[in-house]
Order: sequence, then structure tokens, then C-alpha cells
Amino acid sequence: MKRFVTGLFSAVAGGIAGAAAAGSVFNKKAIHEAQYAQKHLAIMQVMNQWIIDKQNGKDLREFFLENGYKEIAIYGMSYLGERLLDELDGTDIAVKYAIDRNADNIYAPCEVVKPDDILSSVDAIIVTSFFFFDEIEKDLEDKVDYPIISIEDVVYGV
Repeated sequence: MKRFVTGLFSAVAGGIAGAAAAGSVFNKKAIHEAQYAQKHLAIMQVMNQWIIDKQNGKDLREFFLENGYKEIAIYGMSYLGERLLDELDGTDIAVKYAIDRNADNIYAPCEVVKPDDILSSVDAIIVTSFFFFDEIEKDLEDKVDYPIISIEDVVYGV
């Protein structure tokens, strides 16, 4: 009888622990998915403003010229980074290089380096991974002595 009670107790305790662990995994997944959705909503909002600016005859190039940024680096070569590179192609704003943690797997018409590499001097770094801007700025501010600017500030600053 003692073995039965011990076994029953162990089974119930195991079931509770298993359910708690499964719930924890489910909660982590739900939190991750919510953050992913928030990030992509924020990207869509910036892209929407960018399109509104273009429809109103505004150009991101204006932001760079007004602030004296003729040579820049782009941090983050996903959706916004690629579009910014395309936007500035053929203008008098030179994209000297791009920065991305996944630099080895990115093809771009400019040099792509990792954040830990030596970063050549430019007038400003434009962070297109703006959802993580504070973290990126903190990582870069001891490495460079020029402005680190969010793409949000560029798009909403035109």
C-alpha cells in the first residue's frame, strides 16, 4: 500500500511538474511570438511613413544633406537596410559599408562587416534594426565617435 501511495504521489507530482513545464514553454513561445509581431508592426509603420513621405515628394536624402551626412554606414541589412541602400543608390550620399551580425551570409553591393569588427569612420551610422536601437547604440557608442541614428529618426525627420 505504501508503494501504491508513493507511486501515485510521484505520478501526480510528475504530472503537475510536466504541465507546469509545458505551460512555461507555451508562455515563452507566446511571448516570443508577441514580440516578433510587435517588431514587424513597427517596421510596417516606418515603411508606411516612408511611402507617405515619397508620395509627398520628400526624399530621405534630404535628412542626410540637412545634417551634413555624406558618408554613412547602415546597421542591419534586412528589409529596411536593403531599402535604404536602394534609396541612396545613385545619390550623393555614399553608403561606405553595412554592419550586420550575420555579415558572412549577406550579399550587398557594399562591404558588410560584423559589429565587433573595426568600423571605418563615417559621418553617421543609421540603425535600421530600430526595434533594438538602445541595445545596438550601447554596443557601438564606445567604438565610434560619430552619431548613431535610428532609421525612425530619419524617416520621421524628413
